Amino acid sequence: MTDNPVDEPMDAAARSQLRHSQDRVLDSGALRALAHPLRVRIYDILSQYGPQTASSLAEKLGESTGSTSYHLRALAKQDLIREAEDRGTGRERWWERPVGGVSFSNPEAMSTPAGRAATQVVMAEFLRNRNEQLLEFVNRGLGQEDVEWQDGTMISTATARLTPEQSKELGMKIMALIDETVDNYRNQTGENVRPVTIRADLFPLPQLGEQS
Repeated sequence: MTDNPVDEPMDAAARSQLRHSQDRVLDSGALRALAHPLRVRIYDILSQYGPQTASSLAEKLGESTGSTSYHLRALAKQDLIREAEDRGTGRERWWERPVGGVSFSNPEAMSTPAGRAATQVVMAEFLRNRNEQLLEFVNRGLGQEDVEWQDGTMISTATARLTPEQSKELGMKIMALIDETVDNYRNQTGENVRPVTIRADLFPLPQLGEQS
């Protein structure tokens, strides 16, 4: 009788790759629904701050409740968000973003002009919001944040010369560390706990002479 071989345990990067292979790839309908600056901001707030109502979103965004309600329904129609069943009353509905990753890299959507345009709008708005948050923190953090929060942040950049395979391997290692942190502290509450955005930017620079 031959024993079955014991599967070797996956390292953190391999687990992260497997996990993100199951991310939802947004189809053309979801991308078109999200391709609106206000909807991207609503989606971001639900991702970063948790469940909200149309009223709380309207207050944060300087919009009317009717406007935020309309955009919430459009996002919900594509299952980008859902109603939080354990919150709210008959008069006030709470909305949340489902747990799990999403990917904008949809080859089918990118094969059409409309799909490419929607993808570009969504990614541009996400990046613009992230950059605004980063600059706002830099301006605020220089003198207004507590020293312990200043010590607990990192804004860093570096350059290495890599192959595509090495770049992918590094990305998986970084993602594994982020995944572990999110899993451990996603719903943490308590004194001095606040949302922290975690950025991981990794992309090739153009060759010298290729810049436009």
